[in-house]
Amino acid sequence: MTTAATEFGVLGPIRVLREGVEKRVGGPRERAVLARLLFDANRVVSVDRLIEAVWHGDPPASARGQIAICVSRLRRALGESGRAIGTASPGYVARLDGDAVDWLRFNALVGRARPRAAGGDAAGAVALYREALGLWRGVPFEDLPGLRAEAVSLQSARLDAVEACAELELRLGLHHRVAKDLAAVVAEHPLRERARAQLMLAQYRSGRRADALRTYQDARRVLVEQIGLEPGPELRELHEQILRDAPALLAPARAEAPAVAPSQLPRQVLPFAGRTAELAELDAALATGPDVCGAVVLSGPGEVGKTALALRWAHHRLDWFPDGQLHADLVDDFDRPVPPAVLLDRFLRALGVPAASIPEDLGEKVASYRSTVSRKRVLVVLDGAVDHAQVRPLLPSGAHTRVIVTSRYPMDELVARHGAHRAFLEPLRPEESWELLTMLLGHDWVAEERGEASRIVCSADGFPLPLRRAAAGVRAAPHRPDRRWLTGVPA
Repeated sequence: MTTAATEFGVLGPIRVLREGVEKRVGGPRERAVLARLLFDANRVVSVDRLIEAVWHGDPPASARGQIAICVSRLRRALGESGRAIGTASPGYVARLDGDAVDWLRFNALVGRARPRAAGGDAAGAVALYREALGLWRGVPFEDLPGLRAEAVSLQSARLDAVEACAELELRLGLHHRVAKDLAAVVAEHPLRERARAQLMLAQYRSGRRADALRTYQDARRVLVEQIGLEPGPELRELHEQILRDAPALLAPARAEAPAVAPSQLPRQVLPFAGRTAELAELDAALATGPDVCGAVVLSGPGEVGKTALALRWAHHRLDWFPDGQLHADLVDDFDRPVPPAVLLDRFLRALGVPAASIPEDLGEKVASYRSTVSRKRVLVVLDGAVDHAQVRPLLPSGAHTRVIVTSRYPMDELVARHGAHRAFLEPLRPEESWELLTMLLGHDWVAEERGEASRIVCSADGFPLPLRRAAAGVRAAPHRPDRRWLTGVPA
């Protein structure tokens, strides 16, 4: 599996992001090969299938050799991440972590949503479906005619998720949202009868009976004109129920915005090296049970890796917090403290509290927030705290909530008044710095450029962020004959 900080996207135009910057990976042939490998990430794709993806039924005699050339170009264009493309009979395989490809992340989120829904946690399932659908950026493989079947498969998976989410939202009484979302879906995919039925029901429950009846008439016209069939039994029965205002169509007696399980954690900072003892310390301080403090102040100098450590731990302990994870940056883009009232508004909305129900008074916001999470297993990550006064209103109540506060300051008041556990983060040990640099630049580069690698490690002085900057500079100028400019890494 690759650990390079490269992200691949197929849920829309094919995209490769390296350190957050979009990277060009070649012409149409290379993109077709990459797209086909990403569609079946971690599974072997035969050369014949890659040929079909590139030439869609009319390959030249030299097609197999040209596929090998395309793969070679892709590996070079992707740099260190190109190693993920391996040779495996009868073709090639892209060995990638689940977080590296949006299609894999989509499937993982949908896979988590289904058992939530089956177990009766409709709100939690909706949050996961929404997160999965939010990964979509447009029409997949639109400029790759050899991948039409794969594009149809992706779109079908998306529509299945849309309909599953809408079904749950109707159950929760969110018919206004469903009516708005499905109108666009039905316009784009007029033959999806399940989506039509959901749209009709949502319109009816929103007081738009005439619109619901028109939606049925449109469905009947399209089905007859395009495939010569009348609507199916589900649509016909729903139409008859709407005509007679059947009581079974009434919306459930539930609040319009139920509590949800927010998933606000940013992505992990990858690759990640070392910190085994620190992760174990967080485990001990934040474990479930009556004798744990439930809050940790992760302090240390800037750029030492506090945020990366907090996110690493949080992502590896998601199963401890099935009711959600909240995250907030406590300073804005200009390094100004964000007022607690602003952060509480964001948290309350993420927890499903309607905007109209959020109080104006700060004390009332705090009370609403603590009441909402009091019986939940929620993790709150407060990143970049300035002082105790900023953090105090954001501390949740409840025996099962856990808090990580990162700060350059010791936050003595938080430790003294609230019993928080303080963990001071030291710079990486030398062997951990070498491990991180090797992950970033590869074993070959470190072995071949041992002197320069040593200068980078020494200049970074155990601080991960400067080390990452230096590695990014090497990747940006891999053939630069004189890289002494890298030795001035900020501490």
